[in-house]
Amino acid sequence: MTSITDTPFAGLEAEGRLLSPVFKGALGTPGRFGFRGEIALKFQVSMADEKRPPEIKFDQVMAVADAGAPALSFLAGVAHSLQHLTLLCQVVGERLSPSGKYFFFASNLDISQRYQIAYGGATFWVLPLEEATVYNELLELFHIERGDLKKLDTAGKLSAVAAGAASFNGKFKEISFAEGLTIMGPLKVRENRPV
Repeated sequence: MTSITDTPFAGLEAEGRLLSPVFKGALGTPGRFGFRGEIALKFQVSMADEKRPPEIKFDQVMAVADAGAPALSFLAGVAHSLQHLTLLCQVVGERLSPSGKYFFFASNLDISQRYQIAYGGATFWVLPLEEATVYNELLELFHIERGDLKKLDTAGKLSAVAAGAASFNGKFKEISFAEGLTIMGPLKVRENRPV
């Protein structure tokens, strides 16, 4: 069975950044490991031994990596602002690769817009997220029928979405990160969003 210590998730786990796991474990494919939950991007200052929630996090995360691989093959999640892409790339860092499939949903992006942004040595598909979840948005983006996944467990669903990402080659308008920041709307703060 694949252990997290054999994957690119190991450093994130050691730093205490993999939070609120809905799933964290081996997937059906030998050597493949998956995570669903949150990634802490910026911690609050803690006093004494108190444990505080992160100041900034990447929510509704779905991620997959193979044992022995240097980078995540698939990563998706939502942040309040495109600005947080900088923090994500700092935290995940060398665990990103030019060949990976990475999807960044920004709550402050106009619902009609979709972009591709090269940043941190990787390419991100940047999309809006209004009322739906990252999971539902990805099923629609990858043309995966929800009915086909009903009998699968969480690991199976994550594997199916990662497979959809692997074969996804959609082209969005390419812009720079700086252009993206000028396009983004005001920050929308929503609490109690589902994982």
